[in-house]
Amino acid sequence: MVAGAFDTMNEHFSNISHKQSWGRNPLRHFGCRLVRPARRRAALPHPRLRAFPSTPKSRCCQHQNVRLFAPSKAETALLEPFQGLALECIHVPKTVAAIEQAGREIVMSGIAGFDTESKPTFNAGEKSHGPHVVQFALRDRAFIFQLHWPECRALVSDLLQSERVLKVGFGLRNDRGQIRSSLGLTLRAILDLDHVFRKRGYKGQIGVRAAVGTELKQSFRKSKHVTTSNWAAPHLTPRQLLYAANDAFAALRVMEALGLNGQSSGMME
Repeated sequence: MVAGAFDTMNEHFSNISHKQSWGRNPLRHFGCRLVRPARRRAALPHPRLRAFPSTPKSRCCQHQNVRLFAPSKAETALLEPFQGLALECIHVPKTVAAIEQAGREIVMSGIAGFDTESKPTFNAGEKSHGPHVVQFALRDRAFIFQLHWPECRALVSDLLQSERVLKVGFGLRNDRGQIRSSLGLTLRAILDLDHVFRKRGYKGQIGVRAAVGTELKQSFRKSKHVTTSNWAAPHLTPRQLLYAANDAFAALRVMEALGLNGQSSGMME
């Protein structure tokens, strides 16, 4: 009887066309179902182990799993004011002799706080033609170059491309793009402190205000009225000069507070 049953099954299988779709389990035609063994799911590590892996390589990078947040504007406003450069320490060279002397002092220093300013645009689709002002800050003075002076433009072009002067600032990617677009130059030898703070675990773009609050425990106040003023004007106001000079000077101070010498691996671009 058993042999007869197997003969019946074999005869059934031989009569089924290969074009029939019956899946991987032909026994389904007889009301049978194969039960696959349940897959064993890999055991997930403990949440704490996922956050801080135990391998030696991971232990070296544990700081990358900790996200730091910069102080808010309200928090830094409670700190002592930033000790910036006074107006008498800010120079705006206009003669050929003064421009050349400023260039020599910047090159001799080797490192300078750096930033640029452009006349703002307020209409949709309007293109900025800046930068109109380029500033370099040393440890006790700053130089503001207005690029509508041909002599200033020539010297600044050399400084921007020079490998002998490390330019230290915040958000220099934007400055680099604007300089390339407007002046046709490549900004070289820069230390972007936003990049440094990101490597140390801070989230997003920290900026000069938060960096001064974090490292110097001082309040760096930026006036929106001055920020959006006309930087292409023939003569800059005292408030514009103070703003531009100390924007660059603050970057230099923060770099020193971070203990950087401007030559650490991965920080120069």
